[in-house]
Amino acid sequence: MNQITKDAAEVLSEVRRKSPLVHNITNYVTVNDCANALLAFGASPIMADDIGEAADIASISSALVLNIGTLNRRTVESMLAAGAKANELGIPVVLDPVGAGASALRNRAVRELLKRIRMTVLRGNLSELSFLAGIRSATKGVDASEADSGNDAVSVAVSVAEQYGCAAAVTGAVDVLSDGERTVKIRNGHPMLSSVTGTGCMTSALAGACAAVSHDPLAAAAAAVAAMGIAGELAYEAAGSAGTGGFHIAVIDALSRLDPALFEKRAKLDEA
Repeated sequence: MNQITKDAAEVLSEVRRKSPLVHNITNYVTVNDCANALLAFGASPIMADDIGEAADIASISSALVLNIGTLNRRTVESMLAAGAKANELGIPVVLDPVGAGASALRNRAVRELLKRIRMTVLRGNLSELSFLAGIRSATKGVDASEADSGNDAVSVAVSVAEQYGCAAAVTGAVDVLSDGERTVKIRNGHPMLSSVTGTGCMTSALAGACAAVSHDPLAAAAAAVAAMGIAGELAYEAAGSAGTGGFHIAVIDALSRLDPALFEKRAKLDEA
């Protein structure tokens, strides 16, 4: 077993031991999925997005997760307030730049968030992170575009990590993660994960839980991404033939059963 797999399994163990409070300012499409995924993973979710309490809730949390899926000006202001407080207190911040590159509003919002908040982990698909890296992107709504498939995921991950001083996770058929110095490829997952809305958002929420208990952002991101991939595999084995609805529920079930031993047995992580 390689070191990154051991480190990621230890992160998973720490999440279940410490049950960190994870503050999510996320989208209304997947908020319930993110909360249930965090609970299944062993963390404690709070989904507070009003500007009147965003900073206060961030101050008592162990991590902050920002997700721009259903973007509006009100939640951006809450994200900025919560992010400033998290940075002030040394609380890790995860950003999921959903649909970055798709509209002028999203582009302005994500640039402002990245300018004013120091991120610990950035997780997105190849199109979204290509945009953040300054590489030509053809984002198709919230999904990765086939036009961006020629972009090299390793180069994108390394560029984002270096530009923003964080761990970057480009998720896809093969996930590529980097902190600018180390690069990890993860080959867990199942194609049905892309047939259910919210699996990417859930992965970002899990990254918040992992970052809350680890001083190594790359190991934290790897733990979260691999955990969702393994959960997808287990869910398909348990309920894939039932269809996407049964698979959706089975992903949460799989996260609730995922312990460090099972993680180590199934994880397919390689450090480049």
